[in-house]
Amino acid sequence: MVEVAVAQFGPGQDKRVNLRTVRTLAQQAAGRGARVVVTPEYSMFTAPAVDERIVAAAEPLDGEFVTGLAEIAADLNIHLVAGVAERLSTDNRISNTLVALSPNDDLVAVYRKLHLYDAFGFRESDVIRPGPIEAPETFTVDGLTFGMQTCYDVRFPETTRRIVDAGANVVALPAQWIPGPLKEDHWTTLVRARAIENTVYVAAADQCGRGGAGNSMVVDPMGVVCASLGESVGVATAELSQERVRSVREVNPALELRRFGITDHG
Repeated sequence: MVEVAVAQFGPGQDKRVNLRTVRTLAQQAAGRGARVVVTPEYSMFTAPAVDERIVAAAEPLDGEFVTGLAEIAADLNIHLVAGVAERLSTDNRISNTLVALSPNDDLVAVYRKLHLYDAFGFRESDVIRPGPIEAPETFTVDGLTFGMQTCYDVRFPETTRRIVDAGANVVALPAQWIPGPLKEDHWTTLVRARAIENTVYVAAADQCGRGGAGNSMVVDPMGVVCASLGESVGVATAELSQERVRSVREVNPALELRRFGITDHG
């Protein structure tokens, strides 16, 4: 068994305040026995719009914010997943990046958002560069393998399937799911669908407040919501097990029965 937590809050434009909030929520989760804590997309910095402000706030992955995340992971003996704005040396735009830090304060996995939020009246690509198509990075905790993807990626089933094909039993899904007509329904439907069709756990950590719809949740391989939050700041925890993944896949061997694979293209 691995206790996993999703942490929900509304990051602002003060990176140090955001880091303190991550620490507070991670402490709460660790106090409940969590070994892995997943926090939202853009945990480092969130403004009312994705614009030049986030470009100015971006840092390299050896910068102050990720270093602070590593200290939290080490201090609390957890794996910590968080969304950051990564400065790039080769582009005027930045990367919407997820990092996973280990209890040894090592950066054990990185994911750069593939599908940018150019939808529902938004254009993330104006200041964000899409991540390169690379083999998914994973990390393992007590026999459970974790992969990562970000927010809008959940609308593209093949993104999750690639992570599962890389060996993941759990998909960590940080998000800033912008509220709007039927958006909350889309969120809960898509998160559960990705868990069901891939027979994996999904640990989905959303922002709350003005910038996010909340409803963070942990969903099991049968689509059962094991733990969830409403609209408020907080953490929710659930026990995840390799045995649950195995037993569900015995009953529903969808991954073995599929007749089509995933082919990457630019």
